[in-house]
Amino acid sequence: MDRRTFIAASASTLTVPAIGFGHGTDKLRVGVIGHTGRGDYGHGLDTVWLRIPETEIVCVADANSAGLAGAAKKLQVDNSFTNYRKMLTEVTPSIVAVCPRQPDQHRDMILAAIDSGARGIYVEKPFCRTPAEADEIIAACDKRDAKLAVAHRNRYHPTLQAIDKLIADGGIGKVLEIRGRGKGDRRGGAEDLWVLGSHVLNLMNYFGGTPKSCSAVLLQDGRRVTKADVHEGNEALGLLAGNEVHARYEMERGFIAYFDSVASDGTRSAGFGLQIIGSEGIVDINCDKFPLAYLVRGNPFEPTAEPRPWIPITSAGADKPEPIEDIGDLISHHVSPARDLIAAIRDDRQPLCNVREGATTVEMICAAFASHRESSKAVAIPLEHRGNELARL
Repeated sequence: MDRRTFIAASASTLTVPAIGFGHGTDKLRVGVIGHTGRGDYGHGLDTVWLRIPETEIVCVADANSAGLAGAAKKLQVDNSFTNYRKMLTEVTPSIVAVCPRQPDQHRDMILAAIDSGARGIYVEKPFCRTPAEADEIIAACDKRDAKLAVAHRNRYHPTLQAIDKLIADGGIGKVLEIRGRGKGDRRGGAEDLWVLGSHVLNLMNYFGGTPKSCSAVLLQDGRRVTKADVHEGNEALGLLAGNEVHARYEMERGFIAYFDSVASDGTRSAGFGLQIIGSEGIVDINCDKFPLAYLVRGNPFEPTAEPRPWIPITSAGADKPEPIEDIGDLISHHVSPARDLIAAIRDDRQPLCNVREGATTVEMICAAFASHRESSKAVAIPLEHRGNELARL
């Protein structure tokens, strides 16, 4: 999707009129899949549909019976199932929210939803665990014309359009590089790369275009990771290794993007996001915060006598009041992404953060592992091996 199409599509994420799909003003029927104790219901992917007038939650599935009872009450539904496949077969919702945070279940849940005839799917991140899983999901979406949106909330933020315009107008001069970081908390390293770095890599993809190659190193307490360090990761992420990761990506638009994460790095997670560094300024993007971004004007490599102000960037532009009064609520609680998915179904277009963007993020993560396995040589993206590279270390 090019920038002009993105801008037009983004407007629909804020206000989507009541729409029908062949039945007047009938609401889109939503089915929710969660799993209490195994990723639960994500960060509000279940309850957002209560706030969308165009949708009605008609069923919920949770393999944990106690969790299922609580979810049914919270979501105000009578149809509840301990088996999500049975729910999808019997109720056939139009939109399915795949909510668990643990990604090992995502592939099967998504494919079952597509097979049941769902027209739209909203899935928690990380999207899935390997490029091979992403390949299967893309093929299924293409075959059935299903629209899949990934819950990288920042990707739906209209301030991205203002940053686009700022850069296009020369507001930071020539773009030199992008630098991204995870939260750098106790999960620093490979776990941070998956759980929080996926947000950052998704935005790198947006601003930098398709990644062409990756070179990376994984460290454990300062030494290179070996096969002995590989273990089953938390949150059902699959095989992981390393409490420190440094990755370098060659991007389609001609500059380099870097991602770094070090466990307990002392930054209090303030670096979570990315900086677009130009010859005449920096755009600092803070994931999941409001305002989303700041502009620091001037050559970033030249000292100045006076402090350089950090100028907020809103959806209206740098140093301008935010015109969308409830923008924080719309983004944080997934309202804009949900509305965009509805508009994508209505207009027969891809969601802003679609299945292929989700797959690219997974590819970038796995490319870091692939490069480390190849003695930190640059590996081409897409990857030749589609499984978990750490299994081959």
